[in-house]
Amino acid sequence: MKRRMFVMSGVAPVALSACGGGADDPQAASDAADSGGRAQALTAAPPASAPTGTQAAALDAMKRAARFMNETVSYRGGYVWQYLPDLSVTWGEMQAKRTMCWIQPPGTPTAGHAFLDAYHATGDETYYNAAHRTAKALVEAQHDAGGWNYIHDFAGERSLRQWYHTIGANGWRLEEFQHYYGNATFDDAGTAVSSQFLLRMYLEKRDRRFKRAVQKAIQFVLAAQFKGGVADGGWPQRWPVNPNAISSMPLPNPQQLPADAQQGMEDGDYTTMVTFNDDVAGENIKFLLMCVVGLGETRLIPHIHRAMECLRRLQQPGPQAGWGLQHLATDRGGRPAGAPAGARSYEPRSLATHTTQTNVQQLFNYFRLTGDRKYLARVPEALAWLESCRLTPQQIAENPLLGGGRTHPTFIELGTNVGRFVHRYGSNIWNGAYYVSHDHKATPSHYSAGRNINIAGMRATYEQLNAMTDAQVAELVARSPLNTTKPRALPKYFSIREVDFGDLYVGAVMATPVVTEAAAQAVITDLGDKNHWLTRLPLVTNPYRGNGPSAPWTGTEYMSKHVGDIYDTSPYDAVDPPRLPPYEVKEQPLGISTSNWVANMGRLIAFVAPVSAT
Repeated sequence: MKRRMFVMSGVAPVALSACGGGADDPQAASDAADSGGRAQALTAAPPASAPTGTQAAALDAMKRAARFMNETVSYRGGYVWQYLPDLSVTWGEMQAKRTMCWIQPPGTPTAGHAFLDAYHATGDETYYNAAHRTAKALVEAQHDAGGWNYIHDFAGERSLRQWYHTIGANGWRLEEFQHYYGNATFDDAGTAVSSQFLLRMYLEKRDRRFKRAVQKAIQFVLAAQFKGGVADGGWPQRWPVNPNAISSMPLPNPQQLPADAQQGMEDGDYTTMVTFNDDVAGENIKFLLMCVVGLGETRLIPHIHRAMECLRRLQQPGPQAGWGLQHLATDRGGRPAGAPAGARSYEPRSLATHTTQTNVQQLFNYFRLTGDRKYLARVPEALAWLESCRLTPQQIAENPLLGGGRTHPTFIELGTNVGRFVHRYGSNIWNGAYYVSHDHKATPSHYSAGRNINIAGMRATYEQLNAMTDAQVAELVARSPLNTTKPRALPKYFSIREVDFGDLYVGAVMATPVVTEAAAQAVITDLGDKNHWLTRLPLVTNPYRGNGPSAPWTGTEYMSKHVGDIYDTSPYDAVDPPRLPPYEVKEQPLGISTSNWVANMGRLIAFVAPVSAT
């Protein structure tokens, strides 16, 4: 949540970057066809007449910006999130090597969707070739099991491990990058979005290499799905299981831990638990539904039903009728399978209010998909629980990080129904640690201690759905992607907004937002003649300089900041650094942002080839 190679008509080829950009040879024609039945491709026909004015300028801007991203910015078709203009420093969620690509959106698969969308908008093979190059990068990055890690290093395993042991190991607040697991992850939708993009690429021209990759991705999702017991149908965060996964974090200088506090990872290795964090179940179900719709893979429908049942089954009993980020897949430590569990050291054993909100919304989706009212039956209990654990006015007043419309603590303690708040002491991962207490003050800025939970909106949706007549439900279900009888086209665009369940129904039209001529011209003007958009980059990093000091740090300057001392490689905002030398307030640097490029391409795509709801 992509790439290319060619010479544009009438335009000289762009000079290629010395550090990894550039074109690849086209796929052999013999590998581009497949005789199987398929949904019709969505390639747009070229305009009947030559465009003029802003329309022509928009098409020119799209092509120049796309070529620059593919030929200069990308590395072998892969992308990270942000770049300094000279590509001397690049970032994904952390600083990246130039040889790396980021799988997490808005990285490599996000860019690929944008290229393919531009192809659908224009019919210009330039964009398909770019998307093809990105798709090949994702095939290379695909784990043998069929999923993807957060990142891939084209320089090889040794280079990747070196990154984990240096930059990754010193990112205090990014525990998922401190340990190299060697497997793939469902976290942050990286595997889901990569799978979606490769599915689209296969459907476009039936390239067999992408068919193999999609089949591997489907098998990964099915093989990782828990089988039997209360966890049946759910998914872990990572798979295949790594027996050397981390089950605890270091606790340096434990004398600094307050007497009434607890350290996180209370249930050990969280990567093997049923995961709802970042909507893992919803993302996997959506990909499987896309395979049902686009490929006619009706064999996947029972796996979808099992996943929906797992989410419904793991709703906790009242009065705390919510969900946690993770739930135990098996009995562990004297606690039963299905119980809410702790995850990273700043994700304590608890119920999570934002995850509960997401899961309630998924129950609405499951009712729409199936027409089965059992998915609505316990929604009132979840809403009643959310009503019972709001932030107090005093908590909001005493912690600025709980303001801004936040209504609930992120984590709610099991049994007591009071908030559990995360804190940290020290200045880096070698002398500091996270801990949890009931104290609502001085919480970290990088992991919000409060959430905006829209109970009124969920209640209104529940009442609307619950009031539907049986005839209305039957009419809705008749168009459900679960009732697909033959393959049909997926939505035309994936990068302008996220494709959701409703966009996969028979007759659904995923309309584009209205982009006025003035708005399109502003995007074109911003591009100018430099062929890339520059934007202020929100986060910067300290360069890796070795492991930090382990001596106790008793100050408080790093408690509520994104970053610790200068040895911490965690990204932080240049305009709001710790108020301690050698940090100083600086202007955010100008740079190239993959997400900004995707957004601007989306505006121009919606301008030159809009999709109307009518």
